[in-house]
Amino acid sequence: MITIIDYGAGNLKNVKHALGKLDVQANISSNPEELRKSNALILPGVGAFKDAMDTLYKLKLVNPIKEHAEQGKPLLGICLGYQLLYDKSFEDGEWEGLGLLKGEVVPFTHDLKVPHMGWNQLIKNPNNADPMTKNIGGEEYVYFVHSYFVKPENKEETIFYTDYGITFSAASRKENIIGMQFHPEKSGETGTKLLKNFVELIS
Repeated sequence: MITIIDYGAGNLKNVKHALGKLDVQANISSNPEELRKSNALILPGVGAFKDAMDTLYKLKLVNPIKEHAEQGKPLLGICLGYQLLYDKSFEDGEWEGLGLLKGEVVPFTHDLKVPHMGWNQLIKNPNNADPMTKNIGGEEYVYFVHSYFVKPENKEETIFYTDYGITFSAASRKENIIGMQFHPEKSGETGTKLLKNFVELIS
C-alpha cells in the first residue's frame, strides 16, 4: 500500500490521480498507524517549511515517517516535501527538518523572478545512473513552483539538476529516500515516468 501523507499542505488528489494513471492504488491519510503499515510513503507539500514541520509534529507523523525511512521502505518527498527531508531550512528563520538527508534549504538570491514557477528542463547527473532516471533522457521539462532550493551535503545524491540563474538539485536519492523539487503529478508524461520508477522500487 502507498500512503500519501495528509498534513494539509499538498496536492493530494492530484498525486493520487497521477498514480491512478499507472493503475496504482494509493491511500490518503494523516493516521500515524496507517503510515506505519504502508509499503511506501509520499510526502507532498506546498507552503511554508516551519508551518509544515509544526503540523507534522502536531499530527504525530514525524516518528512514523522516520521509522518508515529507517526500515528501508520507499519514501518520496515532492516540492516542499522534498525540502522537509533535509536537516534544516533558512526560510524566514532557521528551522529543523526531518533530517533524513544531509543538507539545507536556502533562498534564491539572484535577480530572476521568484518564485521559480513553470516548466524547466531536467539535467541528468552524469555521475549518478540511478534507477529513478530510467526512461528519462535528461532533457525533459517538468513543472516547478518554489522560492527556496535544496543544497545537498553529498552532491552525488543528486540525480537531476535544473538551471534557474544557478544550477540546483531538482531531484535526489539516497537509497530508499527520494525527493523531487518539481511536481511530477503536474509534469505530464515525464512526471508519470518518474512516478512509475518510484513505484517499481516498492517490493
